[in-house]
Amino acid sequence: MTLRRRRLRGGLTFSELSLGGAPLAGLGSPVSGEQARQTVDTAWELGIRGFDTAPHYGIGLSERRLGAALAHRPRAELTLSTKVGRLLVPHEGKAAAGDDGAHGFPGVPATHRRQWDFTADGVRRSLEASLERLGLDRADLVLLHDPDDHEHQALTEAYPALERLRAEGTVGAIGVGMNQSAMPARFVRDTDIDVVLLAGRYTLLDQDGLSELLPAAAARGVGVVIGGVFNSGLLADPRPGASYDYRPAPAPLLRRALRIKDIAAGHGVPLRAAALRFPLGHPAVVSVLVGARSAAEVRDAVAMSGHPVPDGLWEELRAEGLLPPHAPVPAGGEERR
Repeated sequence: MTLRRRRLRGGLTFSELSLGGAPLAGLGSPVSGEQARQTVDTAWELGIRGFDTAPHYGIGLSERRLGAALAHRPRAELTLSTKVGRLLVPHEGKAAAGDDGAHGFPGVPATHRRQWDFTADGVRRSLEASLERLGLDRADLVLLHDPDDHEHQALTEAYPALERLRAEGTVGAIGVGMNQSAMPARFVRDTDIDVVLLAGRYTLLDQDGLSELLPAAAARGVGVVIGGVFNSGLLADPRPGASYDYRPAPAPLLRRALRIKDIAAGHGVPLRAAALRFPLGHPAVVSVLVGARSAAEVRDAVAMSGHPVPDGLWEELRAEGLLPPHAPVPAGGEERR
């Protein structure tokens, strides 16, 4: 099976569906090493060639598992991204007891603590450690990870360090990954980044990225990878108690999600398929990033991403005010293969 690939400036390519690495480290609940391996193997077999990870995910466990699972794959065929901004510092003594559940990764031994560091030295140290965990000598893409509270240092120290690493060839492309759109828009305007990873802010429920970031990225040739297309669960299975951005969904958002689900069903489309396909209608978007913790979840994501979505679905969502009239949508109802 082949997923379409989109090319960025500089030659970097992404499959339209990419695999997010946080669940491989047991985000929310533990995942065995064998289960993680099967997840990555299934993603590869089904045509996924974009893979994203970070030191934060299970204090390095995601990087180790992803690197091992991809070690025998043709390096030129895949695009692997990791992140900088959090150094992993070893705990000493009793502090090392317990697991990493407080950070979302229960069952992962709490051998290290995370330390914010957007200095130039911190960027290099973080990347060196990541490459060692991944078993690589270079990264295709390195992103500044959640610099929300470190904007000045990220712009004046971390970004120039990444720019130098790109010039040296240690890094193929550079960018920023965040859960907001305003600061990434500034990076697009004021720096020479290649990619933005935008989580949760360009979905069927939240089009915040459409106001500034996505138009700027399209104008400057910056590729955008969209994560969090299910808004942490509400757009996967809208029901009472479902989460939105990792909190219980407010009632108005739940009603909105249920209405979108009903409209999609009227066109013979599962809500998950519409949620996965919607971001790819924007010309700046190069890939949709989906976290998966099992081979079954990967198979479902690939099937949903290829499900035909008729134009009439988007038209009805616009007619009911559930999508902005200026939001671009994927053209045609053909399967994206």
